[in-house]
Amino acid sequence: MSEPEDAPATTHVIDDGWRRVSPKYVVVEVVGSVVGVAIVGIVGGVLWSIFELWWIAAIAGGIILVSLISIAFEPRRVRSIAYRLREDDLLFRRGILYQRRVAVPYGRMQLVDITRGPVARWLGLADLKLVTAAAASGVAVPGLPLAEAEELRDRLVALAETRRAGL
Repeated sequence: MSEPEDAPATTHVIDDGWRRVSPKYVVVEVVGSVVGVAIVGIVGGVLWSIFELWWIAAIAGGIILVSLISIAFEPRRVRSIAYRLREDDLLFRRGILYQRRVAVPYGRMQLVDITRGPVARWLGLADLKLVTAAAASGVAVPGLPLAEAEELRDRLVALAETRRAGL
């Protein structure tokens, strides 16, 4: 499938104009999960060694098991994250079992922010956060290549300025 002419080269375009986040974002999610597993394991081990209660080890082990299973689903979960620029709004989707789709009208955007954690910075990725007056419609598009995130931020800010809706 060919990419649209106006799409950046780093964008992963899928059917009907949807653009996926970078596949490298899987690394960010897996590293976060592994750090969480390590913290739970350390805290569980320390508490078990202090109190010597079997149920502390069982709870920590259960949390670790569920976390390790969820790591196996990270690649599929990251592939489910996509956004689409339409004429009047940005459409965002994510989720495998529980799917979320949010349409954010350009005129309602109050803030477009780029954030980068340490692993994302190392991989050259960024998260683009859109803030509106309604808390439920705030969207964060994670795992975008930095150049694409900056270009998208500038484009959304320009669109928001031209379509300001009674603010």
